[in-house]
Order: sequence, then structure tokens, then C-alpha cells
Amino acid sequence: MARKVFTSFHYVPDNWRASQVRNMGKIEGNPAVTANKWEEVTNGGDKAIEKWIDDNMSGKSCVVVLVGSNTASRKWIDYEIKKAWNAGKGVVAINIHNLLDSDGNQSYKGKNPLENITVGNINLSKIAKCYDPPYSISTNVYNHIKENIETWIEEAITIRNKY
Repeated sequence: MARKVFTSFHYVPDNWRASQVRNMGKIEGNPAVTANKWEEVTNGGDKAIEKWIDDNMSGKSCVVVLVGSNTASRKWIDYEIKKAWNAGKGVVAINIHNLLDSDGNQSYKGKNPLENITVGNINLSKIAKCYDPPYSISTNVYNHIKENIETWIEEAITIRNKY
């Protein structure tokens, strides 16, 4: 049975890539959000965004951060990672820059967003893992993620349970 996870990603450039991962049939989680719905949430301000994240993260065992070119610079990605870690959820990051977007383009590799977070005196990137599929062809990247995502999630939950 697929784990219930919260997927975290930079919406505008990576929604298409994130949808590919979410539709692999390997995870259950927060439903896809339309651009109109996300605009409605964001128009409500920070409190509305926090509530949406909190509500959608509830009942999930892990947060899967889908890392695109600018994911690490996003305030809400940091919030989601911190919220998950502090709630005892697993956290894993997966680079998705080499998956094709809706226009058939790849992106450039972004910074690991786990490097932005400190747990005690330790950088979270030293505890949680960020996976970078070792392929440049989109179909190979997709297959690599599909073959490994469940293992990565279980590993993230095991890691979190140690801290």
C-alpha cells in the first residue's frame, strides 16, 4: 500500500514535473491543486497558506520535497520541511529538474533545500537525504524515481524516528 505523503514543490515552474511523480501510483497524498485554487489560497495571505499546508500535511507520514531549479529559495518550502520535521514526519528530497515540463523542457539543478534547515546544531542535509537520479534523459529519471520512491520514503521515516 502506498504511503500517504505531502508533496512539497515550487508550484509555478514544477507543477507539471510534480504531477508526473504524484501520478506514478507509488504514493498517496495531497490532491493536485489547480492554478485557480492555489491562487485562491495564496490570495488569502500567509495565514491561509499556513492553514492549507497544515490541513494537507495532517495524516501524512512523510514530506517529499520535489526539488526544481528554485525550490530551495522558497519560503513555503522551508515552512513545510520544518513543519514536517517538528511533527515527527519523514523528510526526503528528490531532484526533478531533468523531468520534462509541459513544454518538453528540462531545467537546471537547484540547491538542496534541506541545507536551509538546522535541527539543533546539525544541518538537516546531514541527516535527511536528497536524491539526484543519475540520468539526464527524462524517461530514465522518471523510471528511477518510480523504482525507488517508496524505498526513499521508508528510509526517510526510519531516519526521522531516530531523532
